[in-house]
This record gives sequence, structure tokens and C-alpha cells, in this order.
Amino acid sequence: MENNHVLHVVMFPWLAIGHLIPFLQLSKILAQKGHRVSFISTPRNIERLPKIPPDLSPMINLVTFPFPKVHNLPDEAESSMDIPHHKAQFLKIAFDLLKSPLVDFLKNTRLKPDWIVYDYASHWLPSIAGELGILRGYFSLFSAACMAFLGPPSLLVSGEDGRLKGEDFTIVPKWIPFQSDVVYRLHEVIKYVDGSAGNESGASDSVRFGASVGGSDLVLFRTCVEFEPEWFNLVCQLYRKPVVPVGVLPPDNDDFGNEEKWVFIKEWLDKQMVNSVVYVALGSEAILSRDELSELALGLEQCGLPFFWVLRMPPGSTQDESQLLLPDGFVERVKSRGVVHQGWVPQVKILSHSAVGGFLTHCGWNSVVEALGYGRVLILFPVMNDQGLNARLLKGKKVGVEIPRNERDGAFTSDSVADSVRIAMVSQEGESVRATAREMRGLFGHGIRNDNCIDNFVSHLVKMRKSQLMS
Repeated sequence: MENNHVLHVVMFPWLAIGHLIPFLQLSKILAQKGHRVSFISTPRNIERLPKIPPDLSPMINLVTFPFPKVHNLPDEAESSMDIPHHKAQFLKIAFDLLKSPLVDFLKNTRLKPDWIVYDYASHWLPSIAGELGILRGYFSLFSAACMAFLGPPSLLVSGEDGRLKGEDFTIVPKWIPFQSDVVYRLHEVIKYVDGSAGNESGASDSVRFGASVGGSDLVLFRTCVEFEPEWFNLVCQLYRKPVVPVGVLPPDNDDFGNEEKWVFIKEWLDKQMVNSVVYVALGSEAILSRDELSELALGLEQCGLPFFWVLRMPPGSTQDESQLLLPDGFVERVKSRGVVHQGWVPQVKILSHSAVGGFLTHCGWNSVVEALGYGRVLILFPVMNDQGLNARLLKGKKVGVEIPRNERDGAFTSDSVADSVRIAMVSQEGESVRATAREMRGLFGHGIRNDNCIDNFVSHLVKMRKSQLMS
């Protein structure tokens, strides 16, 4: 703490577990530094959070807002993991309805907030916080490459970025001044751009991003500057305001959840050879079609390597339904070397186990951070949102092998899955990729780099608040 100046920081993440957890990590860091935090979300999302350590709980106030009732959202659906993706706009409607209780809290809380740290969906928040004299920090849980690809905030808000159809997202934007392969494939964006996805909330994601970044006093990035320096420097130029990395916030190896489940998983992993297992998990939101599930399953069978596959089914599905979607006889044929598991798993513990050599991933930034923190080579299979851009970034940084897919419809074959897995895991062709991934432990794991980022971040919060008080 600088000069014993204790801050009160309000945290307001988007309604997704992949956003809630990093916001909570940042909250715990602030509490460790002696600052007070009010962490705001809805009841079910607060219940899903890991328990706060007893020594930090006096500094972190978990604030629950009732979840607004919205037509077309299932009962008890309070997070993106509770709904199919085509209902995401209705979740944003509910999120926007939290504006009124948030304003009441900011105005009436006993300890006036110094800062509010918020997410991309809160496009209406910066102006409100500004009127109340509260400093505003936009916290990006996306790579700098992804945010640079989106572009300058002013163009996002005005709609003058020149991108009107899916093909426009498959080329390098004019504001990127260097050679780049970080673009979308057509199949990754066409359903969002060409009319099949609605905009019931009244605000596009482009507007949400643009207003959230543009209205901030400070932009925070969960990234390692040394990993993507060209992209971090570019967002600094595009945003024209203070941009500070908080490091990658490497997770502690203490996943919350069912300990009995980990005992079973560990027993299976302990029987496997070092670096031999392919861990397969596509996040809490990605849902594959029957054909995609079948080709992925057959590819894992053909690769000949041991695997642990975490299978995420649509909300409301049963174990019996999941078995029906897999190829006939698949589970029986692979049972000597493969596990298909439905439901939550302690991902960080799995990735930390010495038997795991590679990670077939959807390329969500949280999962990437967790895997590279243990030096695991990546097999890249982006499904939605920012994942395609992350896949190109990771391939370009030579830490992963991307599974080839048809540019237009995203189709892929079991052969392409098997070949990509073998290249990443065992073939001579992939040795340099494996070596580069192992080197990432120094950037993405716990260590002095991330500690220095945290100290710099906290110093910025304190100095900017002091400057505001003196002006």
C-alpha cells in the first residue's frame, strides 16, 4: 500500500463463469494489498464462486442483486453456461436491468467507491460512474490481439469500422500496421454477422466493447506483454489512455468442487505415462453438433493416444443423451485408454498432472492461460466468440497446432483431428511446438513477472485516485 491509502473498489463482471473467476482473482489480489472490494453479481453466480480465504473475507464484500425476470430465459438461468448461445441476447437484457440496483448501490453504499472495475457488456456504466465521481477501469479478459482486431473504440461505437458482412472479418483491419494472420475464418463469424443471430438487447457487442473501453479512465488487460508485445503496444496506441497489464493471473492449483471426483481422475492419470495424455475440454458454453462430436470422437480414437475428454452437453441433457450422440461402440472401444466424462472437472489440477502432455482446447483465454502455465502444448479447436482470433495468435506464437477446418462451414474430419493431435503430442514435426509451449511456463506461471504486473496495477489505482482527489 502506498502511504496507507485504502481504496474501495467495486467489481462488476459479466454473467459468465469465465469472467466471474478472473474478477474474483483480481479482487483477492486487491484484498491482499489491503484494499476493500465489493464484488457484485446475482445469487446463483455468487454461489458458484470458490470460497474466499478466511484472512481475506473481511476485505471482500459479496453483494447479491436479484436476477431480473426476462422472457425467453429459463428459470434459474443466470449465467451464459445455463443457456444455449442463441439466447445470449436475453441474458444481456437481464444484465442491463441490473443498472438500477447498481446505481442505488453506488450512491448509497456506506463506503463511497473510489473505483469500479467492469466488463465489456456494461456499455451504460462509464457515464453513470463518471457522474458519481467514481474512477472507471475496464478489465479486458480477452487477448490484446483480439481487442486490437476489434479496433478503436470510436469506430466500434459509431459503426464506421467498415465491417458489414462476415467476409469483412476474415481480412486484416486497416488499423493493424504489421503483417498478421490474426483474422477470423468465415464459419466463425457468419452466424453472428449475417442475420441468424438477433440483437434483442438493443446494443451490439461492438457498441458494448467500444463504449466500455472508450468511457474508461484505465484499461486493464489479463495478458503477458512479453507474449504479445506487438499487440499490446498497438492497443495502447488505439486507446489513447492508460493501459496496464495485470499479468495473466495464473490460477492456484486448488480448484473448487467435488474432491471425490478429483480422486477418481487422479487415480486414472497416475496410471498413464508422463506427457502422454491428451486432455480434451471445450469450455462451459461451446456445444457441438452430432456430426462434430462424432468426428472428434473418431479422431481421438484414431490418434492412438490416451485421452481424458470432458464432454459438455446442452443445458437439461442427460448422460443417456450424451451417449446417444457419440459413435456406436466408441466408449467401449476406447475404454482401455480413454475416459469420457460429463460435468465439471478440476481443470487446473488435471493440467498440472505430469501425465498430461497436451490440451485439445476451444482456445478460450482462461483455458489458454491455465494450460500454458504448465507448459502444455495446445491442439486448437476454436468454437465461438474470440476463440478463432486466439487460435491464430497461438498458432503464430508456435505453442499449438490448429485442427484444419473448412473455411466456410467449419467442417472437419476425424483424420484431421488424429493428425493434429499426433503432430502436437508425439511426432518429430511438432517437437519445436512442444518445446515452445514448455517455455511458456516462465511467462504464464506464477513468478516475478506476474507479481511485478500486480504491483504496477495497484500503484496505478492508488496514484490515479490521489490525482483525482487533488484536482
